[in-house]
Amino acid sequence: MKLCQVPQSFRQCSLCKLRFVLEAELSGATGLQGTRRQLLEVLKRRGEARAEELAEALDVTVSAARQHLAALQGAGLVSHREVKGAPGRPKHVYFLTPAAEELFPKAYDEFAAELVEFVGDEAPELLPRLFELRRASRLERTRTRLEGKGFDARVREIAAILDEDGYLTAVEELDDGSFVLQEHNCAILGVAQLTSAPCAAEIDFLREALPDASIERVAHMLGGQHRCAYRIVPVA
Repeated sequence: MKLCQVPQSFRQCSLCKLRFVLEAELSGATGLQGTRRQLLEVLKRRGEARAEELAEALDVTVSAARQHLAALQGAGLVSHREVKGAPGRPKHVYFLTPAAEELFPKAYDEFAAELVEFVGDEAPELLPRLFELRRASRLERTRTRLEGKGFDARVREIAAILDEDGYLTAVEELDDGSFVLQEHNCAILGVAQLTSAPCAAEIDFLREALPDASIERVAHMLGGQHRCAYRIVPVA
């Protein structure tokens, strides 16, 4: 038996944000009372600013502002562009990177769950159709990436696709030639807790993506397990 982690090149997209946030935590960027957190908030409000402007807003020296900016740039949370104007060295104007957005409040899960709840109340017959459309769209994109690959490679490619979507996947190859596809995170857990439609669509997606396999769910987060998992057995 061997455990095949999804290749790092595939995991990069879904894990890069987590890495940026963890590095920011370690550097003190996300401390609620910290100067770096205040600096991020100033950039969030202004869009961009020079070190001198940030120093004035934070009531610190320009040198201290630059030190904080250097740390935040090292954590991937801040970037800069050069502005040429008066004679001398070009000025640096700083702005937040997309990774920094993860440090500010978001309500995507709550919004999606509310929409599903509203649809369920007003037109419950539409819910299965919505997730069917989502499944069909995912399947179309997935088939393009599976084309020309052998069975093992297709299983791992599907795991990579799910990992990119935020499911933190791994593939376990068993001694009998079957596989267990593991999802250690549910990207739409809040929605799945309201309706069984996304879970049904998920296993249908896997079965259609791998028509030459028998696929069964063997672990389920909604059933109390810490992961969702699917046993994938190739069939002749």
